Amino acid sequence: MKHVIEVNGIKLYAFHGCLPEEGKIGGNYTVDVRMETNFQRAAETDTLENTIDYVTVNAIVAEEMAIRSKLIEHVGYRIVERLKNTLKGLLKIEVKITKICPPINGDVENVAIIIEESFKKV
Repeated sequence: MKHVIEVNGIKLYAFHGCLPEEGKIGGNYTVDVRMETNFQRAAETDTLENTIDYVTVNAIVAEEMAIRSKLIEHVGYRIVERLKNTLKGLLKIEVKITKICPPINGDVENVAIIIEESFKKV
């Protein structure tokens, strides 16, 4: 059986980018987090301690997005590292960061990066 928890569409305003203006003006971002785990015990006991707390996921994403970086690739890496070092029972994690209306001299709705990492079963 496969158990997946998603926290999608985390909306944030952040100051990432290589251009100096991006550090001053900022922009809109969305972050999606997908985690494979085993929440069978939580399903049986109806206890939060036996699963991944969405509040923790959202807080980690917000904290890391608040730290300015030139590249969203770097922010994504930090988010994955924090999540995997904080959350117990992760089998796989996927983080997608979408930068809305990037300043790239074209009519582009968004750009995004996706980082996916799998872990050995413990």
